[in-house]
Amino acid sequence: MKKPFAIVLGLLLLASLSFSFKDDLFQISKNLDIFASVYKELNLNYVDEINTSKLTRNGIDAMLENLDPYTEFVPESEIEDYRMKYVSTQYGGIGAGVIHRNGKVFISEPFEGYPAQKADIRAGDEVISIDNIAIKGKSNDEISQLLKGPKETPIKMVLQRNGKLIEKNLFRADINQPNVSYYGMLAGNIAYIKLDKFLENSGQEVKDALLELQKNNPKGLVLDLRYNGGGILQEAVKIVNLFVGRDIEVVTQKGKNRDKTISYKTYVNPVAPSMPLVVLVNGRSASASEIVAGAFQDLDRGVVVGQRSFGKGLVQQTFSLPYNSLVKITVAKYYTPSGRCIQSLDYEHRHDDGTVDKLPDSLLIAYKTKGGRSVYNGSGIYPDFYVKPAEYHQVTQALVSQYLIFDYATVFVAKHPNIASATDFTLGDADYQDFLAYLKQKNFSYKSEAEKTLESLKADAQSEKSWDAIKPGYEQMQQKLSANRQNELAFHKNEIKRVLESEIAQRYYFQKGRTLQSFQYDAELKKAKDLIADANLMAEILKGAGSYGTIGKPKIMSAQGE
Repeated sequence: MKKPFAIVLGLLLLASLSFSFKDDLFQISKNLDIFASVYKELNLNYVDEINTSKLTRNGIDAMLENLDPYTEFVPESEIEDYRMKYVSTQYGGIGAGVIHRNGKVFISEPFEGYPAQKADIRAGDEVISIDNIAIKGKSNDEISQLLKGPKETPIKMVLQRNGKLIEKNLFRADINQPNVSYYGMLAGNIAYIKLDKFLENSGQEVKDALLELQKNNPKGLVLDLRYNGGGILQEAVKIVNLFVGRDIEVVTQKGKNRDKTISYKTYVNPVAPSMPLVVLVNGRSASASEIVAGAFQDLDRGVVVGQRSFGKGLVQQTFSLPYNSLVKITVAKYYTPSGRCIQSLDYEHRHDDGTVDKLPDSLLIAYKTKGGRSVYNGSGIYPDFYVKPAEYHQVTQALVSQYLIFDYATVFVAKHPNIASATDFTLGDADYQDFLAYLKQKNFSYKSEAEKTLESLKADAQSEKSWDAIKPGYEQMQQKLSANRQNELAFHKNEIKRVLESEIAQRYYFQKGRTLQSFQYDAELKKAKDLIADANLMAEILKGAGSYGTIGKPKIMSAQGE
């Protein structure tokens, strides 16, 4: 009796699945038919002319907007930009970044060794025309198209520098912006690799840098993943494999479709299986960066230093569409070796207003590392050792956002043919006074949050007819805030100097110079070096004596107010 019953039950389940599948197909067909009909009637009957391509694009974007920010449609016209952002580090051009300000375009940074730098095009130069085409009023995409082109094709640029027009004739080249922007040896015989992205060949670049650094017999390695937004998952696996043995699970992705559930393991012998390792992360380390940091943490292979990472635990895959377009779709979530998913925002359960919630700290679930330490899901990778991030006052932020730091660097370079090495370069008190004099010429001003609040109070008082009563106190407070603002340039001198030094160092020594100069003030790097120099402390942290502690949730949640 049991066997016939099982057969009947199986047939009923199959019928149910078949009905569900048919119902899904019917709903898809129904909704596509409705969409096509609306599109047709609008095109035929709407009172004004309709841009049908734009209408369709808006419809697609609106549909995807209800999912997550990583699922996106890419038309043929944007494929090249997509490849540069998510896949390849190579393109044809002059090798320079640009910024747009008030309808004008300026060179922000020439890349060392490429046509722009070789032609003595400098940061701060204003671009007037490209191949006899005036760039005023051109969009970012239009300017990008004018600058890019096949290798060896000529390009003529007219620039303005210090009030004079300069003509530059150069040839485009294949521009390769490496994933590893810098590597070298630090004081104390410690190796350092700065990885900016996980695009094509990033695994090989890290391997090449590591092999070169190993010639110095370093005491350990600092792998800097700060501000690294991620990239290709498989490249992250390759990088982990450089430090852990063969056939070790690095990450697992799990999707709705069974074929999207994949476990990624190491597959070759490691290059540095026992080298002491510290990984630097911050709030803008995301995706593949979190896979690497999470794997090292879960496998007790390295110590993570810095701040809580971004919390992107979603995996995307691209699918080709008609007319050379494509769609990038989130197909799975990824899980670190301990089994945790570090996705921060819950896009599946949006509120009616479109907002999404972050997983609250009270709902974090503990997982165990290979050695038994507790680690947690949700909201990114918690560092094993928390370092308070550098914070910049509003006055410094205003100087940057108004391009006064950038513009003063241009003035400084014109006055100083050379400076000290990037490692040693600092600004003296006389230099800072020169900067303050420059600001006076520019009539620099900004409003603090307190001043904005005070203005809001005035508006409320006026609307409530109580302005006359509070006016004397208001004006007194306004005078005090104004006087305080004048003192802020002096009070925050050290942090403003750091930002100035960074911008100036890049003008002489390019991106490498900015990195080297920043080492003077890098608290996270200093902590990493201290840890590598103290083998006993490294061992203690990997046994549970870091920010995570030994009693459950991360200490940083209460101690640092995260």
